[in-house]
Amino acid sequence: VERLKAYLDVEQEADAENEKTQPAKNWPSQGSVEFINYTTRYREDLDPVLKGVTFRINPLEKVGIVGRTGAGKSSLALALFRGLEAEEGKILVDGVDIGLIGLRDLRENITIVPQDPTLFTGTIRTNLDPFSVFTDEEIFTALRRVQLIGAADTATQTPAASRPATPKPVKDLIAQEGNGAAKASGNGATNDAVIDVIASGASTPVSTSNKNIFLNLNSPVAESGNNLSQGQRQLLCLARALLKNPKVLMMDEATASIDYNTDNKIQETIRELESTIITIAHRLQTIVDYDKVLVLDKGEVVEFGHPHELLKKEDGVFRSMCETSGELVSLKKAARKAWNKNQLVDVESEEETFAEVAAKAGSSKAGSSKEGVEDKKEAKKDEKKNEKKGGKKSKK
Repeated sequence: VERLKAYLDVEQEADAENEKTQPAKNWPSQGSVEFINYTTRYREDLDPVLKGVTFRINPLEKVGIVGRTGAGKSSLALALFRGLEAEEGKILVDGVDIGLIGLRDLRENITIVPQDPTLFTGTIRTNLDPFSVFTDEEIFTALRRVQLIGAADTATQTPAASRPATPKPVKDLIAQEGNGAAKASGNGATNDAVIDVIASGASTPVSTSNKNIFLNLNSPVAESGNNLSQGQRQLLCLARALLKNPKVLMMDEATASIDYNTDNKIQETIRELESTIITIAHRLQTIVDYDKVLVLDKGEVVEFGHPHELLKKEDGVFRSMCETSGELVSLKKAARKAWNKNQLVDVESEEETFAEVAAKAGSSKAGSSKEGVEDKKEAKKDEKKNEKKGGKKSKK
């Protein structure tokens, strides 16, 4: 009785629908997300996990969220789906306050790929498309985009209807086997396969090669996807998200269980999406070429801007994280490349440096790219540091 009473007293979620504040059918149509002085906590007796968070993500921007353990990254994802309710402030998606609309309207219109993949007992089809909304080809396209099936693989749910070839008499098969040319019904079966066919009474030999279960949408999926690897489960959840083609996509360390090569291919697919992407990153390499990076620390926003700009801050938190990863040089190059791709060269601010590079190189083209200029700057800094160290040693 005490347990039943405890369940009855559990705080309930908000209503699934609110007719008075129901958003438009095509909401969100642009994909802007804005946190305004947002504060929340898990329980009243606990400290806030997000404190006065304020930032804006423009439509179709790709933003990475980074921070140390306990910085509030996953709490931010929960807040976007109202797993945590606001104590102060609000969240706007395309100008609509998500705290005023129904939970179903919110959660059906934005998509999350969680850190822990969630699958159900059934088939690949029922896990990807439980409401039978999409066609086979659309589902296979989503599977290709997450690298579960290859572009050259023939993906069919049911085999094509065709009349099986007429089997040869047993004596002919035995004669062929004696001649060492055992080929049954033009299928290129080996001698051992021919014997198996004869023993089983089948008209065509059975293929002994391993098959990709994702080529058949009726392939079974066990409870919680236990018959799949952790990486396959994560990719299947990602395919389910891409199938909806959402305008706002939240990824909570969605590629944590995936190898680097597959992760790189998936990131290329994600970059091509016409959606607002919010990625909680575990690998800095995956978000260093994003439009912006949000750095959280103890539930507060400490840095927010383009990765290239953040890496210029000598005492910046993001730069410190990149240095700790041991990949600072490669991360700086990737961030600089993404920056130069979308920005114009600021001739006024770089005029003197360009002239110096041109004079030393003996070229009339004053530094064809910012990359060469910044490399020169870093080289000068290193020279100065070495000179200071040499001076100190000589004094000693």
